[in-house]
Amino acid sequence: MIHNVHERELPVDTATAGALLDDLLDLDRTIWPVDRWAPMAMDRPLGVGARGGHGPIRYDCTAYEPGRLVEFTFTPKMGLKGTQALEVLPGPRPGTSLLRHTATGRTVGLMRLLWPLAIRWLHDALLEDLLDRAATAVGHPPAQPARWPLWTRLCYRFIEPKPTTPARVAQSSSTPNPTPNDR
Repeated sequence: MIHNVHERELPVDTATAGALLDDLLDLDRTIWPVDRWAPMAMDRPLGVGARGGHGPIRYDCTAYEPGRLVEFTFTPKMGLKGTQALEVLPGPRPGTSLLRHTATGRTVGLMRLLWPLAIRWLHDALLEDLLDRAATAVGHPPAQPARWPLWTRLCYRFIEPKPTTPARVAQSSSTPNPTPNDR
């Protein structure tokens, strides 16, 4: 059984934080960490029925409430049966909001082995990078950006498909790419 939660309090109202969800597919404004991870891509604008994913992870958008919630259901052949959702909630203090990602479900087949050995580690790193970008996007970058454990860096190096966004291609032609352990 998978129940994996990542969340970050943001020092902005829910309307400001909610706008971050609506820009998930916009490579110029997304909080998706496209500098290190394969970008999220869908076959149409974000909304119920959109199909896509990131890298080899495939899912369908099964719920979308602009500025509040986006939910994806993993495609059946992924070996993951369940959902992942990003939601914006009122924060614990006035004027704050909570950006939360929740993945729930179960693994089947080969994913029973891959999830605990590698995928969970990569998933956790991606989500912490996303939350760092969200905080930066609202003008409050984290004092200490998320740091990847050694096992995550090894999994990333040997397993994760690297992004090929135009920004990364342009960057790679002029400067060396940062590695996850450069943090």
